[in-house]
Amino acid sequence: MVSAPAAVVIGGGWAGLAAAVAATRAGWRVTLLEASRHWGGRARRLTLPDGRGGRLPLDNGQHILIGACGATLGLLEALGVPWQRHLQRLPLALPRPDGTGLILPGWATRMPAPLALAATLLTARGWGWGERAAALGRAARWMAAGFTCPPQATVADLCTGLPARVVDELIEPLAVAALNTAPATACGTTFLRVLRDALRAPAPAGLAPSDLLLPRGDLGALLPDAATAWLAARGAELRLGARALALARRGGRWHVHLADGAALAAEAVILATPAPEAARLVSTWAGDPACPAPEATAVRGWAAQAKALAHVPIATIYARAPRGWRWRWPQPMLALPNEARPAPAQFVFHRGENTAAADGALLAAVVSSPDPSWDGDREGLAAAVTRQLAAALACPGVQALATLVERRATFACTPGLRRPAAHIAAGLLAAGDYVAGPYPATLEGAVRSGLAAVEVLRGDPLA
Repeated sequence: MVSAPAAVVIGGGWAGLAAAVAATRAGWRVTLLEASRHWGGRARRLTLPDGRGGRLPLDNGQHILIGACGATLGLLEALGVPWQRHLQRLPLALPRPDGTGLILPGWATRMPAPLALAATLLTARGWGWGERAAALGRAARWMAAGFTCPPQATVADLCTGLPARVVDELIEPLAVAALNTAPATACGTTFLRVLRDALRAPAPAGLAPSDLLLPRGDLGALLPDAATAWLAARGAELRLGARALALARRGGRWHVHLADGAALAAEAVILATPAPEAARLVSTWAGDPACPAPEATAVRGWAAQAKALAHVPIATIYARAPRGWRWRWPQPMLALPNEARPAPAQFVFHRGENTAAADGALLAAVVSSPDPSWDGDREGLAAAVTRQLAAALACPGVQALATLVERRATFACTPGLRRPAAHIAAGLLAAGDYVAGPYPATLEGAVRSGLAAVEVLRGDPLA
C-alpha cells in the first residue's frame, strides 16, 4: 500500500490554516508548524484587561469581511462553522457620529448591490445634489470601463475632479478599509477590483456581496479553533512553538530543519509565513551547495521580490467608555473624521452585544497606516485616540485599555507593485496575503492564497 505524500505547512495564520485544510482534503499527510504559541497569525485571539479587574478575549486587531469573501466563507462552511452566528451582517454603510455620511436607506436593503449603492449615494446625509450626482457619475464611469484603469493610476488619480466631500467621506474610507493605504499612494487597479467584487461577485444566500460582516466574538473562535480541531481529527500533526530554520532538498524530498534540532521530510513544503521570513527560509536553500545553479538564481530572485515589499502598520486601541454612557447608533461601526496627529483613528467599532450603560461600552478604534511620527509612541497615540473618541462620540472619560500595533500588518498596496508568485521551486510553494493575486492584504486574500498554493501543488508533477 502506497502511503499518502507528506506536506509541511510552515505558518499557522489564516493562509497556513487554509493551505493545511486544503492539502488534507486533497489527500496529503500534513504537518502544520507555527513558531509562536498561538494559531491565527495577524488575526488571532488575545486576552486583554477589561478595565474592570478581569480579562476579555479580544483580537490583535479589528478585522472585517464582506459578502464577496467567498473563499473565506466557503472554508468556514467546509469546517462546519456556523458563520451566520459568528458574523454580524450589516449593509455597506459609512455613517459618521454626527449622522452624516453614507447609510443604506431601509427601502433599498433588498436591492442588488449596484442599485443599493446608487440609493446610498442619492440619500447621503449632508451631501448636496452636486456631490451626489458627481459620485454616481464617477461610479457609473468605473462600471462602464469594466472597473479597470491604467496600471500606474492611484486611487487619488481615479478621484480627480470629484468634490472634496465625496473623497473624504466615501473614497478615502473605502480605500483605507480595503487597501490599508492612503488614496494618494493606493493602487487604483486593486481598489477597483475590490469595488467590482463588492458589487458583482457571487455571495452566499441571504448576503449581498457588499455586506459588511463583523465578528461578534474573537477571531480565534471564527477560523483558528475550527481549523485546528478539524485538522487534528483527520490526523494532521500540529506543532506550536516550532520554528523552521532552514530548507534542503535531498533525494527528491524536502527537509525542514527546526530550531529544536529535529528535521521533517516531505514531498512538498508550503511557506505560509510573513514575506521576510519566507525570503529567509528560501535563501537557505538557494545557498545550499546541493541547489542547482539555475534554481538558486530563480529562488534568490523570488526572495528579493519578497524582501522588497514595503509594509505598513495598523494600530488598534481598545477603550472602555465610562459607566452610564451608551452607544447610541444603530450600527456598531462608525467612520471618523481624522487627521494624522490630532485625530488619527479612521474607524471605531462597538464590541459586543451588551450595551448596558452600567457596564460601559467596549470600543475598538482603528488607525490604519499611522503617521510615522507616532512610531514608538503608543501612549501618545492612545491618548490622541481617546481624545478623538471623547469629542466625536460625546464620551468624556473614555479610557484606553490596550494599544496593539501590528508593525507588518499589510504590504503597501501601490500601483505597479510586483508581488512574489506562489510557485518558488518544485514542491516549494508560498502562501500569504502578499503573494501575487487580485486582492490586497486582507483575510480573504490570505485564505485565497492558501487554497491556491494547494491547487498549484496538485499540478506539480515533481511534488
